[in-house]
Amino acid sequence: MQKPTIIELSEFDITQKIIESLSNVCTRSVLFSVKRESKDVTQIADELKLSLSTVYKTLSTLEDLALAEVDRYVISSDGKKIKLYRSRIDKVEIILGDQEPFLNLYSNTANPKSIT
Repeated sequence: MQKPTIIELSEFDITQKIIESLSNVCTRSVLFSVKRESKDVTQIADELKLSLSTVYKTLSTLEDLALAEVDRYVISSDGKKIKLYRSRIDKVEIILGDQEPFLNLYSNTANPKSIT
């Protein structure tokens, strides 16, 4: 079996995935949008002038990387259950080491998770 290349290895490296995700302006915008206040997908899409599908996809990626989470659910006037998202991180530091980057993630304490 052939030894994997650096690029192939990086596809499985969570640090690399987070750095790549945060390098995307759309991803950062969505994360910044829910940093101080929990919002639903429609609120985020309207605020950032993005399509709902883009916001859903971005939030899915952020959830997979544990950078965002569902803060709570609310019930709309027509009885639908709506997710409110929030950022789990407040600050990120990327440090370039000798061979690989190091990532420091700082918890979002400005908007602690609701206990309901």
